[in-house]
Amino acid sequence: MKRDVLIIGAGGVAQVVAHKCAQNNDVLGDIHIASRTLSKCEAILESVREKGAMKQEGVLAAHQVNAMDTKAVADLIRDTGAQIVINVGSAFVNMYVLDACIETGAAYIDTAIHEDPAKICETPPWYANYEWKKRDLCAEKGVTAILGAGFDPGVVNAFARFAIDQMDEVKSIDIVDINAGSHGKYFATNFDPEINFREFTGTVYYWEDQQWKEKKMFESGRDWELPVVGTQRAYQSGHDEVHSLATNYPQADVRFWMGFGDHYINVFTVLQNLGLLSEQPVKTAEGLEVVPLKVVKAVLPDPASLAPNYTGKTCIGDLVKGVKDGEEIELFVYNVADHKEAYEEVGSQGISYTAGVPPVAAAMLVASGDWDAKTMKNVEELDPKPFFTILDQIGLPTRVKDARGDHPWNA
Repeated sequence: MKRDVLIIGAGGVAQVVAHKCAQNNDVLGDIHIASRTLSKCEAILESVREKGAMKQEGVLAAHQVNAMDTKAVADLIRDTGAQIVINVGSAFVNMYVLDACIETGAAYIDTAIHEDPAKICETPPWYANYEWKKRDLCAEKGVTAILGAGFDPGVVNAFARFAIDQMDEVKSIDIVDINAGSHGKYFATNFDPEINFREFTGTVYYWEDQQWKEKKMFESGRDWELPVVGTQRAYQSGHDEVHSLATNYPQADVRFWMGFGDHYINVFTVLQNLGLLSEQPVKTAEGLEVVPLKVVKAVLPDPASLAPNYTGKTCIGDLVKGVKDGEEIELFVYNVADHKEAYEEVGSQGISYTAGVPPVAAAMLVASGDWDAKTMKNVEELDPKPFFTILDQIGLPTRVKDARGDHPWNA
């Protein structure tokens, strides 16, 4: 049965979501996209038309909405008849959009934990501060809500579940995110700079020895030998998926590692030491009140603008260690994506591509019934195999490196 879709957001990830929904509109039906800026929505839909992405004739419509207005979002869901909402707007809007879905009965899919603009890096498990508070209500009303269904969080959660299902006991989950690409700019972030920097200015929380532990950003780094991209330096970082995986697999150590070059670290450190990454308002000599982080965001390149000249590849995967039949085993479950190929297909860079394809796969599984849980779930609580099957088909194939060698997940 077809399920009409409403996409919230109009950034680089939303562009990928719109293209992928169009390519699969035999399953997903009418496609609506909404954000505060109508022209951005219209530009995305024009790119869909230019690429001839629609699999079959259908509705492509743009709308204007304030996603922090639950009533406005609920009214738009009713007006469009959308049965699935894919929220790829700012992490600040999650709870408002989720509430609108609970009110209307539409399925909800997002790609990150909700954030309060006034708080940075909240106490773990972060989901318990926001989304999980609505879990019982989703179950009561039979509303499907799939949390963190991007790549990380999202696909990496499914990677962990897939590996753990092959073990008698899991001991550790190390998620490694490497972008070995180059955008050619002096300095830029691959996602919204405000959200991106907020990830790295707070405490690095991780789960080890069945308790939460803390580090500072860039305090702990190591080299990883990875498929395709080779040896890459990555640093332990705080990240969304650690919070749900640690809750669902408390017996395992759970850590997240992200690749950074020396240049990025140097620029980040200068900005932070100067106070330019602060979210707290300051006054200029002229009496103008500004938020330093928002000023930095305003002067950096729009992440979507990086796509045309982006080259290289990403490698994102989970190294999962455990025990099977009394023997210690480890699996590296991963994906490699190409920036140039992503741009040629959907007009976006590879980071947006890896974040935007998975929620569309999740929406297709909701439409088919496989993931229509009628309650709230994080991705690792759902069967990963149908997810991988669709991801293989629509652009993000999953591979496994284990004792047998390197092979497709289903080989």
